[in-house]
Amino acid sequence: MNHDRWQAYGEYVEQIMQREHIAGVAVAVAQHGEIVYSQGFGLRNVETGDPVTSETIFGIASVSKSFTAMAIMQLQEAGLLSVDDPVIKYLPEFILPGVQDMSEIKIYHLLSHTTGLPPMRRRQDIQTFDEHIEFLKGEEFRLLGDTGKYLSYCNDTFLMLGAIIERLTGRNYRKYMDEHLLYALEMYRSTYSIEELTRFRNVTVPYMWKDEKWQEQAWPALGNFEVGGGVRSSVTDLLHYGQVYVNGGVYNGKQIISEESIQRMRTPLAQIDRNTWYGFALSITPNHGGVTLVEHGGSQPGVAANFGFVPEQGIVVAVLTNTSGVSAKTIWLGAANTALGLPVDMPRSEEPEYEMPEHEVQNIVGTYKSNEGGKITVLSREGNLFVETEGEQFPARASGRDSIVFEAKSQRVVKFHLDEQGKAWAAFVGLRMLQRAE
Repeated sequence: MNHDRWQAYGEYVEQIMQREHIAGVAVAVAQHGEIVYSQGFGLRNVETGDPVTSETIFGIASVSKSFTAMAIMQLQEAGLLSVDDPVIKYLPEFILPGVQDMSEIKIYHLLSHTTGLPPMRRRQDIQTFDEHIEFLKGEEFRLLGDTGKYLSYCNDTFLMLGAIIERLTGRNYRKYMDEHLLYALEMYRSTYSIEELTRFRNVTVPYMWKDEKWQEQAWPALGNFEVGGGVRSSVTDLLHYGQVYVNGGVYNGKQIISEESIQRMRTPLAQIDRNTWYGFALSITPNHGGVTLVEHGGSQPGVAANFGFVPEQGIVVAVLTNTSGVSAKTIWLGAANTALGLPVDMPRSEEPEYEMPEHEVQNIVGTYKSNEGGKITVLSREGNLFVETEGEQFPARASGRDSIVFEAKSQRVVKFHLDEQGKAWAAFVGLRMLQRAE
């Protein structure tokens, strides 16, 4: 690997950290099982000045989803389920208000966030899957449409995969995951347990940059949401996990999962944007400089993470940060680009320019939100578009009759779903469908 390129990459990371007020970042890159780059930047603890290293433990948030997906594929290989089975085959009491035929919701719909449910109100206090099934029965929400028609993140349906794992194995979800994945992959600095986290050395403090200072965040007690976000890990441990994906399902001589299952996980199912698709808890950009990018991000209070691999080149990249809402995906892509010999800032896709006529502008202006708490407002002032989110307004521009782009740290695209009159009824942003507020 070219030393000058990696030095330039390090400077690129430091610029992003300065611009976005990121306390600490860890990056690790492996190719064909050999670590080619491993670096800590900044501080894991602002108070004590302790530095980040490649062994520092961070939250990985939704990067955890692919662990659950891999466990489901293991159960399919063991003949205990098929991802094409209806969910109610294993969870007969699973009922969603408004869904006429629950047998239409298959396990693969849970894995790919295509059940038709919008993002739901978060109940991190619920500790058992049985209680969560009861909670969903009584929730009020507007279905997006028929099962399989729309992609929208829904942590509540995803966590049903944990319930299926428990039903089929007779094991506690966390214990099953420890044994079959974390321990099997020698991820000895990784854990689902906050209590265990306190017993490790070299653990980051989670931060949010607010009021011109880093404010410490508590590690979230996730309840059932640990199925989609509960792993805390280091970039070095994540390279072990990534090895499975680029080495035919094998880690250190052990067959963890079949190559066929990996192919199914990274098969594009639902389109995210111009060049990127969603599979089973992985997003896939099929042609990035002639290779495939497979990845997943994660965010929680004090966590922004991104992990992924380039199957054709045997490259695995892990990026973990300890600051909310920052561009871990940009730092990750810079590392992948550097490993591939591409320009460090080469984007996944380019959004075209589009002159949006006033009647089309009026069709998208409005507020869109979900029960989970996501909310954006699209505004038009004197012929200029703006997006308001999290109390800030950002200039925006159209990139199609149903899409706009704005810069909030990194470029963000909003894709609108239009009704027969051309009026937007939902906005797709950050993998979530936000429905027009009534």
